Amino acid sequence: MSKKRVWPVALLVLLLVLSSALAGCGKKSSGNSGDTLVFGRGGDSTSLDPSRVTEGETFKVTVNVYETLLNFGEQDTSIQPGLAKEWKTDDGLTYTFILEEGVKFHDGTDFNAEAVVKNFERWANGDADRFPYYNSMFGGFKGDEGHVIESVVAEGDYTVLIKLKRPQAPFLKNIAMSMFAIASPDAFEKGDDQFERNPVGTGPFKFVEWKANETITLEKFGDYWQKGLPKLNKVIFKSIPDNSARLNALIAGEIDLADGINPADGEMIEDNKDLQLIKRPSMNVGYLGLTVTREPFNNKEVRQAMNHAIDKETIINSFFEGQANIAKNPMPPSIFGYNDDIEGYAYDPKKAKELLTKAGYTDGFEMELWAMPVPRPYMPDGAKVAEVIQSNLADIGIKAKIVTYDWPTYLDKASKGEADAFMLGWTGDNGDADNFLYVLLDEDNIGSNNYTYFKNDKMHDLFIEAQTEVDEKKRIALYEEAQEIIHDEAPWVPLAHSTPLLAASKGVTGFVPHPTGSDLLANVELKK
Repeated sequence: MSKKRVWPVALLVLLLVLSSALAGCGKKSSGNSGDTLVFGRGGDSTSLDPSRVTEGETFKVTVNVYETLLNFGEQDTSIQPGLAKEWKTDDGLTYTFILEEGVKFHDGTDFNAEAVVKNFERWANGDADRFPYYNSMFGGFKGDEGHVIESVVAEGDYTVLIKLKRPQAPFLKNIAMSMFAIASPDAFEKGDDQFERNPVGTGPFKFVEWKANETITLEKFGDYWQKGLPKLNKVIFKSIPDNSARLNALIAGEIDLADGINPADGEMIEDNKDLQLIKRPSMNVGYLGLTVTREPFNNKEVRQAMNHAIDKETIINSFFEGQANIAKNPMPPSIFGYNDDIEGYAYDPKKAKELLTKAGYTDGFEMELWAMPVPRPYMPDGAKVAEVIQSNLADIGIKAKIVTYDWPTYLDKASKGEADAFMLGWTGDNGDADNFLYVLLDEDNIGSNNYTYFKNDKMHDLFIEAQTEVDEKKRIALYEEAQEIIHDEAPWVPLAHSTPLLAASKGVTGFVPHPTGSDLLANVELKK
């Protein structure tokens, strides 16, 4: 064959290759492969330092970057080994933890007893602005009278002793919570602001990149101490605020997993052969908080009137599609200590008007109603629920102006007591009544998790006694009494306990939703 005849054939081959490449460029691609999971969610994280926040969008990411001394069960809050492989206490005051050996932080430094001590010292020497959840769960900080932790010391390289000033019944569950994950001291000693944007833990995935309000990217940690995990090479958390847009992205193959699914879309997902509907075990409450330091919500009759004014049944029927129950208490029935004998406030506009008249507001009043800007498990569509509440309040002469802010600003301003009434909710972090009642409504947590600024001396004493009491029957009785006080004082309008829905492509396997809302992705696989 002569050279003159070879050149045209070579050119033809080259053109075919180029045209194939160009055609491939024109195809729609999800941008992910079988080893990359794209998790669509409703909002961005506010930080990647779990000890500094109280919101679930942060924990959703950080539970895969960091690890805690103890873990919860796969789909419950039973206590399991974590970075501590063994633990014991003889008196409920001194706890001994035997740590796993050979564990590395993502920056290559060693996980050991000294690292655990430094994490606890960091928290204990902080304040409520830096570490609001530590304040809530351990009664303040070093030097505070109520601070429950006396000391945390290392005994050798892999043994930690934690001594308490008084027994704390939920102590082991508390330290298993996401916000008390153990971080690299080398990383956090560079400063809080730098650390919250560059997290370093021991978890199955390590941090790669954070594009604010867009994506957070994690990748497999090659030196992870649990062999064979994680099964994915990369996880991308993608913020898509609108529920319908997030579902459309899942249907189009742009994401692989989506939370915050509208209950109304559940049946359609189940009918789609390419998708799977996933139900998270319920352990939450959605509520309307009333800031008791602001007029007229410093008046109990006004707060009770608000409870009678709101049509919870219509809200649940309209927006939860049977995936929720009406709430009457600040915690769900699944939590021990729930007081089912309490009779919830009936929807009764006439009674609400009578209470307003008694309080001196016969003609009603004007107020701001803060609507959540992001979907949450306990509130799938905050804006629309706010419209129903607005209409209900108008029926009794209250003119409510709906306002909202971006999610971090919303939380910050509400925590400072700047809202008249605000929509919010809570997903339990450890399955204990203390984590709902004390954390959300006690005076110790005003400005951190108690956004209503409500306080009651008798209730506070009940909570502290319940924390110290190890007899479960006695604890239940104390919490039941506390709920009676809360019901009468009415700092909230409890709205709903939901069963949150997620959806995934059929190729997602190994995903097990946790009732806390923080899902470990180490065992997840994805087949494209």
